[in-house]
Amino acid sequence: MKTECLPYGQIPHTTRLFADFLSHFPKVQQFYPRSPLFSEWFKEEAASFRYGDDRRQRMAAILERQNQNFGAGAKTLENVARLRNGAAVVVTGQQVGLFGGPAFALYKALTAVKLAAEATAGGVDCVPVFWLATTDHDLEEVNHTFVPGAEGTLVKLATPSQGVTDAPVGRVTFGPEIEAVVQEATSLFGDSEVADVLRETYRPGETLGSAFARLFAKLFSDWGVILLDASDPELHAVAEPIYRAAIENAAQLDDALLARGRELEAAGYHQQVKVTPSSTLLFALRDGARTPIHRRSNGKPADDEFVIGEEKISKAELLRQIAARPEDFSANVLLRPVVEDFLLPTVAYTGGAAEVAYFAQTAVVYEALLGRVTPILPRFSATIIEPKPQRLLDKYGVGFTDLFAGPGQLRETLARHVLPSELQIAFDRAKESVERSMASIRESLERLDKTLLEASDNAASKMQHQLEQLRSRAARAELRQSEMVGRHAEMLSNALYPDKALQEREVAGVYFLSRYGRELLQDLYGAMHTDCHDHQVITLEQASA
Repeated sequence: MKTECLPYGQIPHTTRLFADFLSHFPKVQQFYPRSPLFSEWFKEEAASFRYGDDRRQRMAAILERQNQNFGAGAKTLENVARLRNGAAVVVTGQQVGLFGGPAFALYKALTAVKLAAEATAGGVDCVPVFWLATTDHDLEEVNHTFVPGAEGTLVKLATPSQGVTDAPVGRVTFGPEIEAVVQEATSLFGDSEVADVLRETYRPGETLGSAFARLFAKLFSDWGVILLDASDPELHAVAEPIYRAAIENAAQLDDALLARGRELEAAGYHQQVKVTPSSTLLFALRDGARTPIHRRSNGKPADDEFVIGEEKISKAELLRQIAARPEDFSANVLLRPVVEDFLLPTVAYTGGAAEVAYFAQTAVVYEALLGRVTPILPRFSATIIEPKPQRLLDKYGVGFTDLFAGPGQLRETLARHVLPSELQIAFDRAKESVERSMASIRESLERLDKTLLEASDNAASKMQHQLEQLRSRAARAELRQSEMVGRHAEMLSNALYPDKALQEREVAGVYFLSRYGRELLQDLYGAMHTDCHDHQVITLEQASA
């Protein structure tokens, strides 16, 4: 394994907010409580917040039950015991994508492990927690994944499993149809430990959430990652004070978020989430669907009446419903981190660029509801270059960054290395040279002996014919080369920069584990340095046998 650093400033679509957070923190420190340099502040952060023992014991019991149900290994259960006895946590999380989702979900879990280990080594007992976003309702984002197929294609694997429209994805249950999808995946992977794990975890009767949890429990059994299923009714019961506070203070929170949005834009940054004057931070379940709650003024105080779908509801009635059935409510993306860090003694959250942007906005919600803001840290980010793509890069003399121009430009770049641009010019010049030379010979022959003119014309015709034959053969070779170059450009794009996005966002992490074994997780873990925030370009030497 060979690792090279690629600064985010060289990667297309990197937002200014994320780039400044990583490399020019003083420019954005008004929006974040801590720099991305974990080693500088984790001890101080761990000593700065309070977490009641009753809540700690209740959460430890929930997490022990959940992880036992997921088939977690002994190290995970040991970490739950450490949490029960006073450990802090590093949290990360992700939507429950099919077969574990894109590769960065693995990177998130490994980053949480690395940060927790660093804190523990530094004197702050800390364990990693992975939040399963099972209450999210965007099924189209999680019901598929992509894996490389034959000849450099990118194969989409998708489950047709459905639930109620806009239902939490954690409630979408697999029927017999999942078996065909698993069969397609394992046929692409071949015989491997990961293929066996997919067969064990993605089965009829499981949900998108439970299958994801069982998969990660097996993949990270030696790492002690504590999995947390956000759809658990007991968790909602613990989170009820935050849900209630989000409604009691809806107008003030909305005003604060609107003001923060203006501050971000005034500083030249973007708002990851657009907030409106009618926004709240909660969803409610109505007929099985996750439905946003809005504020409705209608001449009354701005937070006195609310709307859920078509239903109008008073604040008092809404608060009553939250108290009676908190499991019918869930946080939106700006409240979810606050809920996480009310439930858990969090020293840091680790996530990607979008989550870093969320935290710039949700800091005002943290301040209002928790009185503190949890620091955000960038997760490990990587592109894995397998031997075959690396051979193509070497063959054409190009680098990973050449792919950023897109497949069309990449094809032209590759072609320049194998198809001499002067070839056509050389043939044209040869034709003109033959014509001039034979014209000169014909002129001399006409003075010498006119009976030789026919032979001269025949010779000129034959030479031009042979030249055109050679040109045709070269043209066919050029066409073959062009087709090959096109295939190679497509193969490189699909493998390393699919759909003009980083590989980690498109290609399934289990694909790499199927090829290189779970030992790859150890190799990636070894490549992580928590105070280095560049994108890592990792070249692998060979696939496992």
